Amino acid sequence: MADPRLSEMLQAGRFVVAPGIQDMITATIAREIGFDAVYGSGYWLTASAYGLPDAGIASVTQMTDRMATLVASSNAPVIADADTGYGGLLNVHHTVRAYEAAGVTAIQIEDQQFPKKCGHTPYKRIVPIEDMVEKIKVAVDARGDSNFLVIARTDAIQSEGFDGLRRRMDAYAEAGADILFPEALASEEQMRIFCAGVDTPVLANMASGGVTPILPPERLEEIGFSLAIFPALASLVSAAAVEDALRALKGGDGSGGERRLFDFQRFCSLIGFEDVWAFERKWARPEA
Repeated sequence: MADPRLSEMLQAGRFVVAPGIQDMITATIAREIGFDAVYGSGYWLTASAYGLPDAGIASVTQMTDRMATLVASSNAPVIADADTGYGGLLNVHHTVRAYEAAGVTAIQIEDQQFPKKCGHTPYKRIVPIEDMVEKIKVAVDARGDSNFLVIARTDAIQSEGFDGLRRRMDAYAEAGADILFPEALASEEQMRIFCAGVDTPVLANMASGGVTPILPPERLEEIGFSLAIFPALASLVSAAAVEDALRALKGGDGSGGERRLFDFQRFCSLIGFEDVWAFERKWARPEA
């Protein structure tokens, strides 16, 4: 069942920041810190679970399982990447039903050809606008809960320019999309022009290392966005820390050196060992 809090925040005009989650360690820490929503990144969940690129290789079954685990590990609404809907119209219908049953709150569908490519990489190909409009209509019709939100993403700017991106976003909003996702805007000026021309909530993709400038949440809200995802931040910070620690270990230093280590006892508590220990105290048989 979708979490109604995301719809309520958007309707109230409250700006939502959602960090990208690549694994359940990150989900646990994000839960402890507290966020209005979290983002199940297709790129990073695929990389962490399977060591594969974000190129439409992971199946809808695999990604639904990952999203269900994220929902169970989080106390915030989950915004979930669903690539192209994993195929044609029947696939979109199935994907929406599966994600909604998994407890996801918002599903992101994009207008690339299947198999898709990461939005900030080259050689993307998009489907005709009419095909994507039909996908959105199917997605909206397939959901069973009005709090389950449909996010329409377009990757058109690379091949059709800003005007083509705007034309597609207008059509997707008319088709019933609850949130618009103009991918790979290349400047703050483009962001402002786009947001000034739409009434539907707009999502900003703050993809570290991508083509879109990274701006603070306060600036994004002032520009006119309703929510922002930071899909790569935690993953790239984690990867850099792991690389540094393992290079130090390879060089003979297994202590972590000058690097800050997360406190082990605190993490045991975060991940749920307090409940395990309480159970053991109550039910464990004394040693003979």
